[in-house]
Amino acid sequence: MRILVTGGAGFIGSHFVRTLLGPEGPGDPLAVTVLDALTYAGNVANLAPVLDHPCLDFVHGDIRDRELVEALMRHHDAVVHFAAESHVDRSIRSGADFAATNVLGTQTLLESAVAHGVGRFVHVSTDEVYGSIAHGSWTESQPLAPNSPYAASKAGSDLLALAYHRTHGLDVRVTRCSNNYGPYQHPEKIIPLFTTRLLEGRKVPLYGDGRNVRDWLHVDDHCRALRLVLDGGRAGEVYHIGGGTEVTNAELTDRLLTGCGASWDRVERVADRKGHDLRYSVDWTKIRDELGYRPRHSFDTGLAATVDWYRTHRDWWQR
Repeated sequence: MRILVTGGAGFIGSHFVRTLLGPEGPGDPLAVTVLDALTYAGNVANLAPVLDHPCLDFVHGDIRDRELVEALMRHHDAVVHFAAESHVDRSIRSGADFAATNVLGTQTLLESAVAHGVGRFVHVSTDEVYGSIAHGSWTESQPLAPNSPYAASKAGSDLLALAYHRTHGLDVRVTRCSNNYGPYQHPEKIIPLFTTRLLEGRKVPLYGDGRNVRDWLHVDDHCRALRLVLDGGRAGEVYHIGGGTEVTNAELTDRLLTGCGASWDRVERVADRKGHDLRYSVDWTKIRDELGYRPRHSFDTGLAATVDWYRTHRDWWQR
């Protein structure tokens, strides 16, 4: 199988590629092409363990570059599409890049995939497209109600992907995951941001009252689920991927303080984010029952290992 991985030098995409080409990979003949624009969150160093692998080809480029996408797409059987602008705060300050990359970039990929008869297209999305939920968990049939420019751009790309399935028959499979964590995550997201600041003896900014709730998913569990969807998912379907551990931001902060040997005097309360969703929660019964997915990483163990990774990889994040 020849797989085009967009955004494959980013946090989740690079883990997916390392897994594909690592000892737990599929084992059958495989060729992987990574297409990444290497914006601030993309880093070739994320691929260092497999960069010299004979089955990996790295292409520096933008998913909005139609000519480049066309040249690549004709040589691949499947696409796993991670490439996206993904930070909510940045989208609030300026949403133009989010609309351009997440919507127009996805459309470029979809159109090219149709033109060149690509067999499978896995579109990686987020639980944020649903907005906020006070109680219970969203199922895949829940209407989309995004509250941030980032989430709205991802909702738009989801709808485009599903429309290309319905209109053109493209085998599209959409995944929506909860908050990811793990090694190689850019230090703009809460876990690496707080961890790296605490390790440097600095203060950390906690939004509002810290009551916002997120379900945490280890990046390794996410990527295993994506392999299940790529290999056995159904065309035109949406699959939720959850981690099974909900904690408030205040609880998460407390765990990170403990893991870094710091106290609450290192926490600075800051004004809440505009339109800050209170709680996300996805029901992942479908992927469990259809494809056998279950998370392997407990949050306590995974978080401790993640903090330790940042402690021992200062050269990666201080750069």
